[in-house]
Amino acid sequence: MFRKVADAFKVKEIRRRLWFILLCLVIIRLGCQIPVPGVDASVFKEWFASQTGDAFNFFDAFSGGSFSSMSILALSITPYITSSIIIQLLTIAIPALEEMQRDGEEGRKKLTAITRYVTIGLSLLESVAMTIGFGNQGLLGTMNFAKGLTIVVALTAGSCFLMWIGEQITDKGIGNGISIVLLINILSRLPADLVSLYEMFIAGKKIAPAVLAAVIIIAVILLVVVLVLLLNGAQRNIPVQYSKKMVGRRMVGGQSSHIPLKVNTAGVIPVIFASSIMQLPSIIATFAGQSGATGWLGTLLGICNSNNWFNFSRPIYNIGLIIYILLVIFFAYFYTSITFNPLEVADNMKKQGGFIPGIRPGRPTSDYLQQLLKYIIFIGAVGLVIVAIIPFFFNGVFNASVSFGGTSIIIIVGVILETVKQVESMMVVRSYKGFLGA
Repeated sequence: MFRKVADAFKVKEIRRRLWFILLCLVIIRLGCQIPVPGVDASVFKEWFASQTGDAFNFFDAFSGGSFSSMSILALSITPYITSSIIIQLLTIAIPALEEMQRDGEEGRKKLTAITRYVTIGLSLLESVAMTIGFGNQGLLGTMNFAKGLTIVVALTAGSCFLMWIGEQITDKGIGNGISIVLLINILSRLPADLVSLYEMFIAGKKIAPAVLAAVIIIAVILLVVVLVLLLNGAQRNIPVQYSKKMVGRRMVGGQSSHIPLKVNTAGVIPVIFASSIMQLPSIIATFAGQSGATGWLGTLLGICNSNNWFNFSRPIYNIGLIIYILLVIFFAYFYTSITFNPLEVADNMKKQGGFIPGIRPGRPTSDYLQQLLKYIIFIGAVGLVIVAIIPFFFNGVFNASVSFGGTSIIIIVGVILETVKQVESMMVVRSYKGFLGA
């Protein structure tokens, strides 16, 4: 992979795009250090460090630490991601949006514009909620209308700026702008997490226990990365045969092809959905000043807190782990059902004269794909669950508290692989251009 990157830098056009991406990433990391006007970042950091739950760790990891320091980029790119998911889900419920999705480039431009507007609305809503919630707890200092408005505008503008810079990376870089913004934020937290693991399990220990701890940490990280690579790369190829037909005086067709069905068809979306739902009660309780509640509310918050999972002294908290696993599996099936339509695929194959060997065209093909998809989705969902709960296990059993987990590693590996593919595609296109120009 490093050799491919080195070869890419030898190409002037690709090198210019890569330097543009690097400049954008530097700007993002600089923006993460700028606090919201009128907010004492040190006070907010102390409050965040005192939190025992993981209600905001998910968002802080996605923001590259901007949330814990209350910088202008504290909302990160999450409003845009949420907006994109909402619009994608609504395309199956609103015919007008579904028509836009099928309307080629013009339709995609309209959907992109709608996504931007929804992003602004979500950013504004989240900014107001954070300002009111944290302001009521005294974390934002003396509050008045002008200061509250300034904080809301700063947070909303920061999120919209990240959306804009992500689109610039997509247009002037090598694509996947939003994913690359998310990637750099997650990667920025890894050094601090590795230092935390070192101080917790290695520093101050004798040589033998320290070496053993280091080997175990490296092995677990490599295991998760390998599982993610296998999960991202695994797919089932469905053979498709196209019948021959007469066009003019020529016989065309008859070639063989395949339909690639990825095992992890939904990507990281099920894990993000499940994590967001599990953390929602804790976030609401924190904004309401009830994060230290007891009784039934305290039990609920403990169940939703992943730091308490695999806690064998309080087995009731493991109910949250079971709910989390069920949510991941449910969203894997749900998201795949709205992004892959077997009936539409079967109809398109029938129109083009294609068929799966041994399966009749039309409805039987659709039923076959649907049945096959159920098994594939289940395998992918189980793989996602394993990757996601490995960090929870070590967190609960060994108290190895770090911000990155299965979700972060899935995103890191997925974005890096996709970026490398984009660079390879650009180099292949350049080779063809050079051949044709010669």
